[in-house]
Amino acid sequence: MKITTYMQENVFDELHAEWNDLVTRSASNTIFSTWEWQSTWWKHYQPGDLHIVACRDDADTLIGIGAWFVHDVEGERVLRTIGCVDVTDYVDLIVDHAHLDAVHAEFAAYLSDNRRYFDRINLCNIPEASPTCAGFPRLLELRGFNAELVVQEVCPIIQLPADWETFLNSLDKKERHEIRRKIRRAEGEAAIEVLIVDESHDREHWFAQFIALMRASHPEKAKFLDDPQNLAFFQAILPLIYENGWLKLSFLIVDGTPSAAYCDFDYDQRILVYNSGLLPDKNAHLSTGIVLLAYNIRRAIETGHHIFDFLRGNETYKYRMGGQDTRVFKLKAQ
Repeated sequence: MKITTYMQENVFDELHAEWNDLVTRSASNTIFSTWEWQSTWWKHYQPGDLHIVACRDDADTLIGIGAWFVHDVEGERVLRTIGCVDVTDYVDLIVDHAHLDAVHAEFAAYLSDNRRYFDRINLCNIPEASPTCAGFPRLLELRGFNAELVVQEVCPIIQLPADWETFLNSLDKKERHEIRRKIRRAEGEAAIEVLIVDESHDREHWFAQFIALMRASHPEKAKFLDDPQNLAFFQAILPLIYENGWLKLSFLIVDGTPSAAYCDFDYDQRILVYNSGLLPDKNAHLSTGIVLLAYNIRRAIETGHHIFDFLRGNETYKYRMGGQDTRVFKLKAQ
């Protein structure tokens, strides 16, 4: 195997043609590992010194990427994963399934041999099902590190059944009744339309409409979007995700007014609920956010998706809609 280290931004150009092919062969096959997400995140945030490590086999095929950077935290150099932490829900080593053990061993050896670049390792948001959780800490310890996995957060998901009624029947009786009541009330008291942005729409208009609803929905989201880096990232990533066919941007139009919105990703048979927007006062009595969420779950079932993933956070509404916790871990080593 051959290890190459990249510390300049042109790495994204150099590896572009191979990056996503590796992602699809990996256990890290999530939208957050794609070239589009990783390169866009780095372009807009750049919180440290780039340190990407690529592993190739004897045939010069790319079989592993450690997409890292070194972040100075009060004089301490911390090795992190690109995307860590706020706007990215899952990040991981990107390793070909067929070469997991060998590449993990190469990466552990590389980190041991190159400690001069960092003082400690802090790799965030690793899904609990990842092979990284299963074996990489032990390999680091064999190379002299003290390593530990720490539960960082939960990501509730719904294992989607074959039809909508089966889904409803899987819920608590009270929650099932509430969903049906809210849908009936919204449909009975207003003219309801669900709009999903596609090629027939002015996408720039609806991207801006989503950001406006996101800003209106909560003071913390408004504060987040007041940061120019965050706003620029959103304005850049939405078109890229759309162009790849991964974006499901939906709006609930109530009596002609866009009143709720969801920015979901459709990737690898999963719907990922990335963010949302809402007019908190107008039409609030119609529970527009929950109604649109219910419509989106039903559509995911009808289109044959297997997982409806609420991503990070333990908000109550996720569990009322049937979410069951999965965990993401932080890998700490020094």
